[in-house]
Amino acid sequence: MPESNAEKSILQELWDNMFAKSWPMWVGGILLAVGNICLFIVLKPWGASGGILNWGQNIFNSLGIISFGSEESPLPGTGAHPYSVLCFLMLLGSFAAALMSKEFALRFAPAGEIIKGLIGGLLMGVGAIIGKSCTIGGFFSGFPALSLGAVIFTIGLAIGVWFALRYLLWEMEKFPNISMGKTATFCSAGTKGKSIQPWLGVILLIVAVVIAANYSGGGNKVLASYVLISLFFGFVCQRSRFCLVRALREPFMTGESAPAIGVMAGILVGMFGFAVIKYMNVGTPTEMIWVWPHFWLPAIIGGVIFGLGMTVAGGCTVGSIWRAGEGHIKLWASIIGMVIAMPITAKFIAPPFYEALPASMKSQAYLPQMVGSYPGAVAIFLVIILLWYVFVKWNERTGRFSAI
Repeated sequence: MPESNAEKSILQELWDNMFAKSWPMWVGGILLAVGNICLFIVLKPWGASGGILNWGQNIFNSLGIISFGSEESPLPGTGAHPYSVLCFLMLLGSFAAALMSKEFALRFAPAGEIIKGLIGGLLMGVGAIIGKSCTIGGFFSGFPALSLGAVIFTIGLAIGVWFALRYLLWEMEKFPNISMGKTATFCSAGTKGKSIQPWLGVILLIVAVVIAANYSGGGNKVLASYVLISLFFGFVCQRSRFCLVRALREPFMTGESAPAIGVMAGILVGMFGFAVIKYMNVGTPTEMIWVWPHFWLPAIIGGVIFGLGMTVAGGCTVGSIWRAGEGHIKLWASIIGMVIAMPITAKFIAPPFYEALPASMKSQAYLPQMVGSYPGAVAIFLVIILLWYVFVKWNERTGRFSAI
């Protein structure tokens, strides 16, 4: 029989609160926003596509397939690029959290699902480079950065999600065998008896702290901070099931509003911190940081392509990373797709695309500059978030735009 709270030690009760069940997504959103503010103070806000791009570029270089970097501007190694380190430590953090909660297992989906993961990753790779953003850099961090391009990119994401969801429902009806087939699970902790998984998770956390200490001892406090904050990101994402795909998909699928509200909570907290940092110009000049030159055409095109990909794959860049940390092979396929597509798009597709656009279609749109004040810009974003909240709650009650 399970122990009652009275029979448990205080530390055991704390452990169970942390790892026995998932945290509410709004808790994850707020914690991630606090980490995002810290990351901005250290260097720049949270993003993930730059790290995956660096992985891919280094892999292509090592294989001698495509050359990236030059003598004048050498390509940073994966251990020297802040966002490459961030992605790796997010993966490590989610892996540790999954082990400590005994939720890790190597999960092999049917072959059709793994192929969809790869295709979704390829699409996300193209969309992230064309749109100069992913769901984190262009949405979760883009809104707090007060970038109007982030709003356009998010609209593109929603359009892509809607079309991808219609396709998936059509596929389930017409070709159900694509998502059916053999599945396999290995290395799971099981539900009975003791497991070594929590101890392995603790060891991984210690390894991450050693990595941070190594960077710090070498005089690189920025990367040391990135290691610890990124570890925190991966940990929180796994425990709270933080998912931007769900936030944009569920209103059109089940009508559930909780994922969207969790993201809104994080954006609101992040917006407060970002506005203070930018207004006070903390550190290096910060006003235009995370205000990408993608307003308006690249943002909408990249957002649509990325939204299609993340819905087909079942996870965005960050969602793919932390689910891969749990052992989902489909999301490993998604990461592989991004690793392949991002460098190729950055090398051969994005340059001629951007060169063909007039400046008016690829500008930096920083709302405080456009309206002439920070309070006015923040007020506009608050209205946008309020309208989003009203829509998802109304749709949850009425099911007007829900497919199920």
